[in-house]
Amino acid sequence: MKPAWLPFPQSATSAEFKLRLHLSRAAIFLCLFSAGYMIGYLSSVPQFNLQNQFHPNCTAITVANSDTNPLPIKEHELQTGPPPHDLLQFKKRCGKPIPKSEILNTLIANMFEGIEPYEGFPSAEVESLIHKPADHPRGWGSTGAVFRDLIESVRPGVIIELGSFLGASALHMAGVTHNLSLSSTLILSVDDFRGWPNFRLRFRRDVPQNRHADALLLQQFMANVKAAGESQRIIPVPFSTGSALIALCEWGIYGDLIEVDAGHDFHSAWADINRAYAILRPGGVLFGHDYFTVADNRGVRRAVTLFAKVKGLTVRPHGQHWVLSPNPVNKKKK
Repeated sequence: MKPAWLPFPQSATSAEFKLRLHLSRAAIFLCLFSAGYMIGYLSSVPQFNLQNQFHPNCTAITVANSDTNPLPIKEHELQTGPPPHDLLQFKKRCGKPIPKSEILNTLIANMFEGIEPYEGFPSAEVESLIHKPADHPRGWGSTGAVFRDLIESVRPGVIIELGSFLGASALHMAGVTHNLSLSSTLILSVDDFRGWPNFRLRFRRDVPQNRHADALLLQQFMANVKAAGESQRIIPVPFSTGSALIALCEWGIYGDLIEVDAGHDFHSAWADINRAYAILRPGGVLFGHDYFTVADNRGVRRAVTLFAKVKGLTVRPHGQHWVLSPNPVNKKKK
């Protein structure tokens, strides 16, 4: 039996045509999208290479007890490449050194408009606001053996300390110089005398109450110094360590012995050490506190170790303090 003729299904032909039409449109869209994405990707700003950034790598040292107990010394070395160029951009050439006999007058003229800071001090108002001068002001590591050892070996004519607080270390060094027949040694105490946020919560008994946002630490420092009879040779330099060191550099005021004990974070310590080294006399010694203490938190120690590595110096731990090898005589600083 001959099969009956069946007409071609028109509905299937129409559906296939529509499907092909949609697929072609989708393909065109994908091609245009891909082309636009590639053009945008190729024209974008290239990414920075972060592999060459400075990443200090220092072995952590565990602190056993409190910040009064120095740790046993362990050999450790900073494993890092040369610091970035910007990290070393500090002024290295200072003014021509002025005679020691001119230092005090230079400071008074430039910092206090020619008026001696202790003249007429304290006024009745100031005396009513500050504490009675303390025989032994509050300090940290302010009477360590490192002071006598270095003063005895260097026999400094000018001592510069960064970080003074209430004058404990300055007064101790003054006493040491007296005992070593160095009574003419001048001690410059650099500090902004503002303290730090919430410091009164910890040292309320040691510091006066603030007055109109004035911490009154400078006045308390001066009162302690004057009561000890050292106002002729312990001179406050009431500015930030950065601005003070730059000024001393420009004025040609150099130190034979410089103690760094201000900011404890890496960047503050690094800046202070570099600027202090610029005003260190040939043969002088740079030293500081918080090399093996809780307060360091690897900031001071890391800055000292890196500086010694860059300058080719030797770091000698001394209790809680660090001591750098003497500034070479008749040798240009690196």
